[in-house]
Amino acid sequence: MILSALNQYYDRLRLKENSPVPSYGFSEEKIGYVLVLSKQGKLVDVVSNMDTSGKRSVPKLTSVPRPEKRTSGVKSNFLWDKTAYVLGVESNPDKITAKEQPWQITPKTRETFSAFKKLHTEAFSDIDDEGLRAVRIFLSEWQPESFANAPCYAEMMDANVVFKLDGDYQFIHQRDAAQTLWAKYLTPDEDADTSMCLVTGETAPVARLHPAIKGVYGGQSSGGSIVSFNADAYLSYGKDQGNNAPVSEKAAFAYTTVLNHLLRRENKQCFSVGDASTVFWAVVDDSQDANSAKNAEYLFDGLLNMNASDGDQIAKLSPIIEQIAKGRPLKEIQPDIDLNTRFYVLGLAPNASRLSIRFWLDTTFGKLAEHIGQHFQDLAMKPLPWREPPSVWRLLIQTAALGKSENIAPQLAGELTRSVLMGTPYPRMMLSQLIGRVRADGDLNGLRIAMMKAILQRAFRKGLLKEEIPMGLDVKNDDVGYRLGRLFAVLERIQEGALGTELNSSIVDKYYGSASSVPFSVFPRLIAGCKNHLSKIRKDKRGYAIILDKDLGEIIDGLENQFPRHMSIEAQGRFAIGYYHQRQSYFIKQDISKMGGDTE
Repeated sequence: MILSALNQYYDRLRLKENSPVPSYGFSEEKIGYVLVLSKQGKLVDVVSNMDTSGKRSVPKLTSVPRPEKRTSGVKSNFLWDKTAYVLGVESNPDKITAKEQPWQITPKTRETFSAFKKLHTEAFSDIDDEGLRAVRIFLSEWQPESFANAPCYAEMMDANVVFKLDGDYQFIHQRDAAQTLWAKYLTPDEDADTSMCLVTGETAPVARLHPAIKGVYGGQSSGGSIVSFNADAYLSYGKDQGNNAPVSEKAAFAYTTVLNHLLRRENKQCFSVGDASTVFWAVVDDSQDANSAKNAEYLFDGLLNMNASDGDQIAKLSPIIEQIAKGRPLKEIQPDIDLNTRFYVLGLAPNASRLSIRFWLDTTFGKLAEHIGQHFQDLAMKPLPWREPPSVWRLLIQTAALGKSENIAPQLAGELTRSVLMGTPYPRMMLSQLIGRVRADGDLNGLRIAMMKAILQRAFRKGLLKEEIPMGLDVKNDDVGYRLGRLFAVLERIQEGALGTELNSSIVDKYYGSASSVPFSVFPRLIAGCKNHLSKIRKDKRGYAIILDKDLGEIIDGLENQFPRHMSIEAQGRFAIGYYHQRQSYFIKQDISKMGGDTE
């Protein structure tokens, strides 16, 4: 199903006038430099092929014959490769000697250069084309030691390079003779294994090894595979490697090519959540507006991956998200998006040389927007604890130690994203991790509380909890966990009123963990101790003391005679929400304590 959808998307992209994906047998690779050859096969110049439009120079993506899949051993690419293959040199890894000698020649580079030289001198021996002849002569005469001379220089080390004939506007691999020869390489042998392709249903030569998929966050630089077999345990009926799951050469090329295209961040169809790289694409049929797919992709990227530094995106999408969170139909907010637009979402995570499927979604954009709208409705609080709608990553980072992405639990990223996209209950593990982080660092910020509220509110909507979670302070809410959280916030406020805010450790620092999990062991002592604090406040701010005493009495009156000995994880979540709501109410109200006057 996944490979079929990717294959179909590749076919659609190829039909576009300026197709963003290469044709069969070619690949978009990062090419850093161009070796300019004379017709006599002499290296006359080295031209940079770097893109300097950004903050730093990066190699330009260039269409070249598809690369060989290198797992082990030596395999040369056709008319392009790294300097270790094309020139027989590589960078010197020794930091001390590299200052004087930045490049080196090793037995390995001599082997790779020899393989590259053999492939091209033999392939071009009988071809009458001045560009290919120049490459053959160059490789026949080149010695790796010549790299020390101009026009070569150290900066081109380890980069991918291509050839160009002096005076030509195109690369040598783009010449008609090179294209014809490459097409022969792509033609399968007569004795090649054929079978019915599991993707297209056509009988065709089977891909023994599938091209590498690159760009998955945390994956190997050489790429990974979705389909691969490399051990006897994975084989069956005497079949080896790709024959165990027959996919034709063209289908394997199509799905890997379009996936590599989607994984490039500059194409704005991919973002990372935890260890999962999420790609997405929309497809419309002939009866739908072609712009609907583009608009749907842009909105989806903003809804799930809002860039906090992109002011234009925030200004454009925040009002839309606000309306969605209020339950307004997307059709009214964004009439330029067809709700029947087919939408696909794929989450990939690295697993050594393979890629794991974290989640896969095939739905309509209307259904997807409905689920995302429910997500923001569940998150909503009064007042909102954020300036711009939080991305999934910003929510996940609240569970991570030190606020670092690498500390996000690997499974949690996929589970949360799946819940947002499919409207299923949020992972229970996330609630326990949020509570654990609050206990560890004492940070009860708005995003953490909003996520706790969303988890419990969705459980209520799914019938897993009996009581709804309020968006703001609810003084009539009789839930024990919620009331105890409110009570703890009032006790903290009384302490601050009596002793000030510049304390070495407040009751939150000392007792939050115990108060939220084993209230019986903490609250009786805290309530007894607050009486002295209230007496001190009455001396200077009698009106403020009356308000705090009133809040204290109202909350205690709603509690049972005995404090619970233990609280469940859900009750601890309600405790945190109650604490946050009560705490926020003091910031919203006029701060009477600063007025210093008596109020009856």
